[in-house]
Amino acid sequence: MGAWGHRNFDNDMAADYLAGLREGLSEADLVATLEAAVEDDYLDADAASEALAAAEIIAANQQKPAADFPPDALTSAAAIRIAEPELVKKLARKAVKAILKESELRELWEESDEYKDWRAVQRELLERLA
Repeated sequence: MGAWGHRNFDNDMAADYLAGLREGLSEADLVATLEAAVEDDYLDADAASEALAAAEIIAANQQKPAADFPPDALTSAAAIRIAEPELVKKLARKAVKAILKESELRELWEESDEYKDWRAVQRELLERLA
């Protein structure tokens, strides 16, 4: 995993996922990413990073972006039509909780000095998805 910070867009997979947003990521794409995170018993780091990016995009779509959400992507996030926002937010929360509970990404962060910071970012994301 190429990461340069503990925030959800501070890694290669999330940056690539965000590029997909700029190219027309849809609600169906976001839901598929989040469902994979919820359905897998053990999520690898790349899939978990994509799911966290998807959850961040959902939060931004609902006018609750992270402070570090790329400004040039806010318009694209807001433009995604989400038919049932409460259901999608609930799915995003489940995905974040699954990643926090058991995932390769969590294990990688546990081995770092920034684990508490990474975990705090996820807790804050859960609050924005409430």
